[in-house]
Amino acid sequence: MTGEIWVLGATGRVGREAAERLRQAGAEVVVTGRGRERLTQVSPDARAVTGSLDEVCARLATEAPAVVINTVGPFAVTAPRVARACPPGTHYVDVANELSTFELLHDMDREAAATGRTLVSGAGFGVLATESILLHLLADEEKPSRVRVDAIASVATEPGALGEALAATIVHALLDGGREVRHGRMVRTLAGGAAERLTTPDGDVVTTASLASGELFAAWQASGAPSVIGASTLAPANPAVRAALPAIGAALRLPGLAGFATRRLARITATTAKERPRRSSWGRARVEWPSGRVREGWLRTGEGMEFTVGAVTEVALRLAKGEGRPGAFTPARLFGPEVALAAGAEFVVTG
Repeated sequence: MTGEIWVLGATGRVGREAAERLRQAGAEVVVTGRGRERLTQVSPDARAVTGSLDEVCARLATEAPAVVINTVGPFAVTAPRVARACPPGTHYVDVANELSTFELLHDMDREAAATGRTLVSGAGFGVLATESILLHLLADEEKPSRVRVDAIASVATEPGALGEALAATIVHALLDGGREVRHGRMVRTLAGGAAERLTTPDGDVVTTASLASGELFAAWQASGAPSVIGASTLAPANPAVRAALPAIGAALRLPGLAGFATRRLARITATTAKERPRRSSWGRARVEWPSGRVREGWLRTGEGMEFTVGAVTEVALRLAKGEGRPGAFTPARLFGPEVALAAGAEFVVTG
């Protein structure tokens, strides 16, 4: 393992825990953020680079670390900016889940390949969990006709404000609306559609619905199926709320309203910590082939954010060791579904 690993947004939960895991693994870690005092508090043993995102990007472009981890949302804005700032030979990984982020980085595939860079988007719970169980089911199989993946996260809540980065990500997801793959093409649909009530292998009953998400993009790329749905428990379970999502997204497109909504959301504060609502987080895939044969499988892990930290750390360490290849990828398409096992998951194939 050679060269530094930079962690952008190192004062947030994923950033600070990833920095600590990397340090424990023997990596040379550099933490970045706006305030040196907070960076020193959360990562006292790491070198700190402070400044705005543009200032940090200028520094990484000249210092050329081995790997850059981006935990700063909204990723549809920050991901292409940071990825383009990475000089030849510097690899990039993030924990994005906005569909537009994956499309933007996918469009940079040839550029990345020509400059010896690996760009990995979605090294977090939803994308890695669902694409890994999907690829596990598809091993040595023909191309399927239909695929549905469902991300069922169980996440503990820390006390404190929601924060502008997460708030901006939520607002951007509402602006993206709904998407599905139909007849081999990505098409617009109603956000919160294709609702399905599922019972996990633990016996928990949850409702998932479709969104414009990284899970959808990753499942389509992994399977090549002409019909793909990416669903999540992040979509509202209440039918009335789901029905209102298109109107909410349209309203947010009015001048200035998206910024106003982001600022208001960012100030929402949790006064106490809350335990995760379910024992396990799950990634589920259902695959149907032209013959009519159907298989279903589940990936089990623990708290969703802990898995995300493990995932982005595992991917960054592999990139730093030179195990990637140039181009733009999702994590399991680059390293195989076993990368999810290394991050702390297990497969539960039920059919």
